[in-house]
Amino acid sequence: MSVWTEQAVARIKADAQRSADTHLIKLEIPALAGIDLYLKDESSHPTGSLKHRLARSLFLYALCNGQIHEDTTVIEASSGSTAVSEAYFARMIGVPFIAVMPRKTAAAKIKQVEFYGGHCHFVDCPTQMHDAAQALAEACNGHFMDQFRYAERATDWRGNSNIAESIFRQMKLESHPVPAAIVMSAGTGGTTATLGRYIRYKGFSTTLLAVDPENSVFYDVWKTCDPNIEIKQGSRIEGIGRPRAEESFQPTVIDRMIKVPDAASVAAMRWLEQQTGRRAGASTGTNLWGMLTLAVEMHQRGEQGSLVTLICDGGERYLDSYYDEEWVAKNIGDISEYQLQLKGVLGGR
Repeated sequence: MSVWTEQAVARIKADAQRSADTHLIKLEIPALAGIDLYLKDESSHPTGSLKHRLARSLFLYALCNGQIHEDTTVIEASSGSTAVSEAYFARMIGVPFIAVMPRKTAAAKIKQVEFYGGHCHFVDCPTQMHDAAQALAEACNGHFMDQFRYAERATDWRGNSNIAESIFRQMKLESHPVPAAIVMSAGTGGTTATLGRYIRYKGFSTTLLAVDPENSVFYDVWKTCDPNIEIKQGSRIEGIGRPRAEESFQPTVIDRMIKVPDAASVAAMRWLEQQTGRRAGASTGTNLWGMLTLAVEMHQRGEQGSLVTLICDGGERYLDSYYDEEWVAKNIGDISEYQLQLKGVLGGR
């Protein structure tokens, strides 16, 4: 290993050492008495999302594999949050960074990538990102980070402060310390792989429920066991859902999956703000809708227990999209049906 690589690895490890764990927030829902709901707030990372963990792991993985050197341009295919986090780490170790993303990516995410010194290369459709990133890497003799291939293998799923270990450690003093289920959406599939493997490795009786938005094949791949399913549309929920089953997606570690309508994701995201004052992105809404669906099922069966999901990123990045009424009406549609369902079942505002 070169001196530069040693220094780059040391900088990233030092950054991790300076970082505190993310908060585990308990939701108080009187209508679901006996069922404790928790949100792990990944928006509190330095780059504002769950993808901070992934970007750190991907950089360490590539550095230790000898794929990034001091003159290497790093390229990633990302609709936003991973690009922001990778731009942060690229600046930290002093290498150029290019994010390949759809033109419709939230403006706030684009600005954040550029803030950290990254450059954005735009494509017309999410299905074009992978090939464009690969072509850019070949053209400049750079390194295509390829989160959709390497996310599940770059993270140490057996421990080492991964997100699964963190959740179970934070739950130790709760009324139901071993969650009945953890709910997670899939973007790369890396987080669901880490959670599912860790649950099995530790022998916990926790169900891993994966939730999938519209215009994504993950649910169908899991249901049919056919990894070759593809569609030509991109997900309308930024950061999750894919038109094909990426290598990082591991359906065999997932116990159950449900499909969540995009309008339900946005309604749940808005509901969270009304109940807690916290703004989150639409992928958090997808997670939350899945967790609430499971909580209602448990309540109807008379069961008690705890459920955990993630706040993937903050809502400040989506003020001109998912929090804009006109944008939602045009791009997502009418969400009132799902807002009424939430209020009718759960009460509150």
